[in-house]
Amino acid sequence: MSLFEGIIARTVPTSRLKVNVLERAGQATDGPAIVLVHGNVSSSLFWQEVMLQLPADLPVYAIDLRGFGDSETAPVDATRGLRDFSDDVAATIDELGLGAVHLVGWSMGGGVAMQYALDHPVLSLTLQAPVSPYGFGGTRLDGTRLTDDDAGVGGGGANPAFVASITEQDAGADNPMASRAVFRSAYVAAGYTSDHEDTWVESMLTTKTGDANYPGTAAASENWPGFAAGDRGVLNTMAPKYFNVSGIVDLAVKPPVLWIRGDSDAIVADATFFDINYLGQAGVIPGWPGEDVAPAQPMISQTRAVFETYAANGGSYTELVFENCGHSPHLEYPDKFVTALVEHVRAAG
Repeated sequence: MSLFEGIIARTVPTSRLKVNVLERAGQATDGPAIVLVHGNVSSSLFWQEVMLQLPADLPVYAIDLRGFGDSETAPVDATRGLRDFSDDVAATIDELGLGAVHLVGWSMGGGVAMQYALDHPVLSLTLQAPVSPYGFGGTRLDGTRLTDDDAGVGGGGANPAFVASITEQDAGADNPMASRAVFRSAYVAAGYTSDHEDTWVESMLTTKTGDANYPGTAAASENWPGFAAGDRGVLNTMAPKYFNVSGIVDLAVKPPVLWIRGDSDAIVADATFFDINYLGQAGVIPGWPGEDVAPAQPMISQTRAVFETYAANGGSYTELVFENCGHSPHLEYPDKFVTALVEHVRAAG
């Protein structure tokens, strides 16, 4: 594990599994903590720059989700949505004795954070390029599902060559389907460079592959494109039949929400090649039945609509859009990200 100077790791035995946690050496322990939750095909290693830039008086912890990083590999029950992950986060926070925290989630981790907020009190939410509150794929703007089986969603949509490259621990630059190329093309916008790229790729390659982890299982479907969400593994956790956190609009106590995203996000967008329906619309996958049957998911518009309702119901949210930025604002513009995060958590108290 490539730890930056000033970052230490420890294994936290919880009631659910053993969890790897990063923290700053000798950091403050008084006051509310910031807890950072990574996204899919990544780990806590991605948070190290942010951790080191945060003010010394703010305790901060980054958690490896099950099947990622150095946390225990445990099966993921997709029928619970993202609750296997959010329950693990809760068990870790409890074991660390942190109480209510400022929760930060990136991509899939944003969904984990929203699910956590539905089940536990939080002081604030910071959601970076979060998965839509209605999941990933297979829904219309209002969150209604396109098919009863969530056709075109879940584990069956993973690129087999990408999965194989993770299993084979391919860290090279020659394979366009391997982690380094995917990082450069999908995680960040064009022009991003970093001396830490090897660490980011190492983080991606900690992903445990298989039916019970990444990407998960798939089910046959009579609907285009011929597969639907399975019941195990990471990608199926975000299938809309299992995952819907739009209920945050009805929380009795609504934490302030900071939503940060890049304007050039290749993964979470209103039109993304990571959405099977958009691939069909673009002609990449043949036989697309048309926009009436299989429209692309308007992920950004869905998230904004939910947060507008959240605000109308007495909550508050702020949307920050970083220009010339991809799926990883905290890597691409760390100073801006940290400034916004610190202002948000200090205002929340």
